[in-house]
Amino acid sequence: MRAYSIDVKNTQKEIYPLETKLGGSNIDGESYSFTNYYMEKNSKPFFGISGEFHFSRYNCNKWEDEIIKMKMGGINIIPTYIFWNHHEEEQGIFDWEANKNLREFVGLCGKHGMSVILRIGPFAHGEARNGGIPEWLFGRPFDLRSNDKEYLTYVQSFYQEIGKQVQGLLFKDGGPIIGTQIENEYEHAGAPWEITNGTGNEWLPAGRDGDSHIRKLKELAIQAGIETPIYTSTGWGGASAPFDEVLPLWGGYAFWPWIFYGDVKEHPATPEFIFRDYHNDEQKNYGFDPAYNPESLPFACCEMGGGMTVFYKYRFKLPYESVDAMAEMKVAGGCNFVGYYVFHGGSNPKGKKTPFLNENATPKISYDYQAPIGEFGQIRESYKRLKRQHYFYETVEEGFCKTKTVLPFDTKDIDPYDIETLRYAVRAHRDSGFVFINNYQDHVETKDQNDFSITVNLENEEIRFPQSGSISLAKDECCILPFNLDLQGLNLKYATTQLLTSIEHEDETYFFFFTPKGMNGEYYFEGDAIQEVRVDNGNIISNENTVVHVSNQESSLVDITLKSGKRLHICTLTHEQSLNFWKFTYRGKEQVFITNATLLVDEEKIRLECESFKNVEIKSFPGYDMTIKIAGEDVSSHTHGVFKEYKKTFSESRTDIEVRMVNNNKAVIHFQPEAFDDVKELLLQTEYVGDIGYAFIDGELIHDNFCNNDTWEIGLQQHKQELIEKGMYIYISPLKEGSFVKSDSPMAARAEVINKQIAEIKSIKATAIKEFEIEM
Repeated sequence: MRAYSIDVKNTQKEIYPLETKLGGSNIDGESYSFTNYYMEKNSKPFFGISGEFHFSRYNCNKWEDEIIKMKMGGINIIPTYIFWNHHEEEQGIFDWEANKNLREFVGLCGKHGMSVILRIGPFAHGEARNGGIPEWLFGRPFDLRSNDKEYLTYVQSFYQEIGKQVQGLLFKDGGPIIGTQIENEYEHAGAPWEITNGTGNEWLPAGRDGDSHIRKLKELAIQAGIETPIYTSTGWGGASAPFDEVLPLWGGYAFWPWIFYGDVKEHPATPEFIFRDYHNDEQKNYGFDPAYNPESLPFACCEMGGGMTVFYKYRFKLPYESVDAMAEMKVAGGCNFVGYYVFHGGSNPKGKKTPFLNENATPKISYDYQAPIGEFGQIRESYKRLKRQHYFYETVEEGFCKTKTVLPFDTKDIDPYDIETLRYAVRAHRDSGFVFINNYQDHVETKDQNDFSITVNLENEEIRFPQSGSISLAKDECCILPFNLDLQGLNLKYATTQLLTSIEHEDETYFFFFTPKGMNGEYYFEGDAIQEVRVDNGNIISNENTVVHVSNQESSLVDITLKSGKRLHICTLTHEQSLNFWKFTYRGKEQVFITNATLLVDEEKIRLECESFKNVEIKSFPGYDMTIKIAGEDVSSHTHGVFKEYKKTFSESRTDIEVRMVNNNKAVIHFQPEAFDDVKELLLQTEYVGDIGYAFIDGELIHDNFCNNDTWEIGLQQHKQELIEKGMYIYISPLKEGSFVKSDSPMAARAEVINKQIAEIKSIKATAIKEFEIEM
């Protein structure tokens, strides 16, 4: 067995109010402010959880449900790019309609209690054509991304148009817009001028005027009426972010497809999954070299890799375990404001003057990004994993924001390829806190971490995880384990389970934990405050203190009665159950569901979104009536532990499609109207090998996919009528070996010669996504 230890002493963090231009209040008396360590909402610590969603890359008719999905996943802030070339592709002609209706999108966010950060550019990047800069600026005799007066005149016009769209929706007026990002990666990154692609291959500049340019852009934004309590700029890579005017934001990606556009042949293991202390003046950290003392400003993130798009020269399947591991690393390092780029995928709109508005290295239309919520609303495992963390951060935010990062040793010399050494850290305030353990590393085959213990050395005691024996953690997993956690007056000395959340029911508190994959669940309660303990699916060991072992094969319930008369309940879920765990408030009442369906809840109704499920199962707490209605039919319940369980069997819907193979890499598909009956979304799922997948309706490209050996999915509902009338054509372009262009003709003729090509459609099917309402 391997024994590790960490000294957790002197954990009182120096926290003080920031005297900056950040912060503000609104007409309702609500406020945002900052300390040097965290953000405050109404003068209380606030843990920001932001997830990027680009409104102009999504069907406006579906915005509302997708915003609800983000809220259900624990997101509380939605940043969104306002791509200049999406709205002013033709000079002087602004488009704010349909999918580009910024005002409608922000209003829907506000309706569902979601705050908004506008990323107003003018340069955005975001794998958009020219980084979002309109094509017509290429032919101008001045420097872009500079303080040139002519350039700023065009920027001012763009900002004023944005200001008109958001009038009345700003925080100061009681609206949801709390923040504005100025520029993006200024003096760090440029973008290809796509008009020159394949010939001169010119690039938009990264910028030239440093902090003065960011200050000027902020001034123009305020003049345009874009007044928000928070202004930000990206800080990584030496980007300009004058910290007296804006809050520098940070991030991290574990998959770097852009490096393959140089001389790199193999992706290295990145240093992203090594614990660090970012809010420490004495510590130098990879990827974080601010122009200010780190302890003087909050370490906040806007671009933690919620996914990553496939580039043409780097095809990969994103491991979803990488996403919650990335979040854990940043939070353990002192981050109290996480931000995912992107949390929701989308599709590039088509241009009016140029056919496509993508960057040439990426697909023309698809911007799925392998995100937690996919391009057509698909819920990925990364969403479920992050949801567990988000519920936890929201539950403990007030105390957690004050906890200090403690590392077991100087971690800067850890080799990312080292999978033997256990990676762990602590965040603590005084004698309570959380142990963070990570067993994920990108681009390395990890292994289970078996038979280890961690001793936390506090000022006045030592806490060993576990008290006796050892614990283990499965490969690619991460976890957050509590110590000296106050459970309504009962001290939980430690647990080898991770806290999800808690709810009140009939004046009693119910805590929900889950057992990390590969670990055995154990609770150690200190002292003599306990009168009685009862447990199902577990064992009690009683001595001076109380140790409870719970099952990791099924849910377990621990009922505790204190000598004070108070009763507490601890429900421990399995790893699998925790992925299907949902918490929400409906009609003023807190609820918990465990269901294999996607849950959408608003003030008016509870809905289930299901993909090809024959059986939908719901565990509900607190339970509803013995009978509820699902899809209009009565469904009876039975009780299991604290939950009432409901099960509904559906007849399988017919999603027959007619596929005619033209040859191995070409297929024509015909659809009957019945395929779309009672369907929220119809996903076309294609398995293939080749280079690029293209989908056409009557010769018009509607979707594309760079082959990465994952299923290619297309949402068809928005094309329903055209598909019924005209059908679809799928073409897989081949991977080519030994190809060259023959150009030895004496005439102006060239021809491609290919020695070998690989392109094959293996299967095509359609899967129905259906929605059902629950009536209580």
